[in-house]
Amino acid sequence: MNIEQVREFTLSLYGVTEDQPFGDDIITFRLEGKIFVCLWIGSDQQDVKNPEPRFALKLSPERNEELRAQFSAVTPAYHWNKKHWSDVYYEQLDDSQVEEWIKESYQLVASKLPKAIRQKYINYRNYERD
Repeated sequence: MNIEQVREFTLSLYGVTEDQPFGDDIITFRLEGKIFVCLWIGSDQQDVKNPEPRFALKLSPERNEELRAQFSAVTPAYHWNKKHWSDVYYEQLDDSQVEEWIKESYQLVASKLPKAIRQKYINYRNYERD
């Protein structure tokens, strides 16, 4: 999976928006204003620890620990709360695995929304836009 495929897949999920509140080298994907994926798009101006393509993904603390133990391509997020966020080096993983984790993050954020709003996302079977 390449960077554009990650972006296209994430935007295909129902209700997802994107913006760049942290500068030109980061795209954030939101559900009802809540960030669930933060995609690094690279920049020569940014001093980064590891320039390899990645995104930060929000998951439960237990799930983050599980994935980090199982996959070398999943590490504690560099600029995010390491308990709730992991960096995912998506080019090292199968596309289906990356898509599954993005959906899992989407569902986690949806589950925390107020009940009246949450229903339209929880009940949406494929999570993809109409």
